[in-house]
Amino acid sequence: MICKDLNKLTISESKRLFNRMSEIQDVTDTVTRILEDVKSQGDTALYNYTRQFDGVDIHSIEVDHDTVIKSLEIVDPKIIKHLTIAAKNIRTFHLAQMNKPQWFMDISPGITIGQKITPLGIVGAYVPGGRAAYPSTALMTVIPAKVAGVKEVIVCTPPGPDGVNPLTLAAAHIARADHIYQVGGVQAVGAMAYGTRSICAVDKIAGPGNVYVTAAKMMVRDCCEIDFPAGPSEVLIIADDSGDPDLIAADMVAQAEHDPNAVSVLVTTSEDIALKVKDSISKQAAIAPRKDIINESMNNAAILIANSLDECIDFSNRFAPEHLEIITKNDMQVLESITNAGSIFLGQYTPVSAGDYASGTNHVLPTAGYGRIYSGLNVEHFIKRTSIQKISRQGLETLSDTIISLAEAEGLNAHAEAVRKRLI
Repeated sequence: MICKDLNKLTISESKRLFNRMSEIQDVTDTVTRILEDVKSQGDTALYNYTRQFDGVDIHSIEVDHDTVIKSLEIVDPKIIKHLTIAAKNIRTFHLAQMNKPQWFMDISPGITIGQKITPLGIVGAYVPGGRAAYPSTALMTVIPAKVAGVKEVIVCTPPGPDGVNPLTLAAAHIARADHIYQVGGVQAVGAMAYGTRSICAVDKIAGPGNVYVTAAKMMVRDCCEIDFPAGPSEVLIIADDSGDPDLIAADMVAQAEHDPNAVSVLVTTSEDIALKVKDSISKQAAIAPRKDIINESMNNAAILIANSLDECIDFSNRFAPEHLEIITKNDMQVLESITNAGSIFLGQYTPVSAGDYASGTNHVLPTAGYGRIYSGLNVEHFIKRTSIQKISRQGLETLSDTIISLAEAEGLNAHAEAVRKRLI
């Protein structure tokens, strides 16, 4: 863990903090080979790679309906209740993002313009498995697509020795997924992009994954769209001397338990807070159930001391974190200066965990600095906006000189003639 003054970061330390997607280059050859096999072999490649990478011999690609319904009986009823509460909040938040499906406005006599919103036809949601089950990701990926009006949403998720985790199945069912396939990794991305006998090709793939999944998503964009590139999860916390060191440490430890490559950063104006957080992290990590992962992840952590909140804000905007916590005396004032972040959490009673599970906002977010140019997953990812215009003869007469002049200036005389013929 780096623990030092912000202004004394070495070049190598800065590169480590800001270059968080370098691993993709290391897996390109492997990902390319797998995608080519899926494209040429279809389901056969899915069976073979599931056996190779997941150590599971599956007998069908799709999880049958009876198994999905049975998961609701297997999972603790209290968990089903809480999945339902989380789903309701997530659905409510994303419903609020929906605009009018169609609108028109008259910009001058005889000229009407407008917009039509159309949902994508079929979307693929990738739900990771691997080190843990992520039922919350099933909610976060399927629900906004369904709210947007997507007719068919499929889920791909890796199986374990006993099939797909019942928690994931239950969550996907509660989110109203149409099909669930027990395929993960690069092969799942390839199947959704190219289509196989069992899995239809989709218009868009959404959902987080490891570096292999991320690389695969970036490579299939000639066949289908993706939400955005996403690497290992990360949190950056801005804190002044009003912050509670134990709570800050708890959030950094929580982030670290995701994955050995997860990133946890604190940038603070208080040296006292910095030292207390470092000490608290050591104590909390030592007794955490996933302490081995946490300790490895802490190699990617940093506690930085800044001279002012302005320096903290500047660093955060350059870092563009996936999750940004603001724990300061005046969090709303700091918020006004934030330009780059996937999701923002204000105050010490708003941990990232709230957004991960139940507050209703989406936890599928851009990482590795992509918060500079991408928004987190929302209904906009699952709709198309089509422009509309309706022009009367009077309206075309008003625009004719402009259209004809610009068309002829570009050398597109037939465009100009298409207007003239209407006004003869």
